[in-house]
Amino acid sequence: MQSGSTALPPRYLRTKEAAHFLSLSARTLEKHRTYGTGPAYRKLGGRVVYSINDLEAWVARGAVTSTSDPRGSVLPAKRQASPIPTQPGRYAR
Repeated sequence: MQSGSTALPPRYLRTKEAAHFLSLSARTLEKHRTYGTGPAYRKLGGRVVYSINDLEAWVARGAVTSTSDPRGSVLPAKRQASPIPTQPGRYAR
């Protein structure tokens, strides 16, 4: 017999549900996934799913306490510039 205190398995949300959870559009969440700037996701068969814990962790990375604080580490949903190599093994600063 199982006790009532056993942890439930993590809940996974599809893209539309996850976007609603984050107050984003599904398209914005898809862009974040494409550019690698969004929350961690999993592929189950052909389905993309998000763990609620991963969504909450991604949101927490963007937390700031005032407008003078440095921006959180959540990037916008657009292609990010990659470092340009200046010579093999070295990158421009």
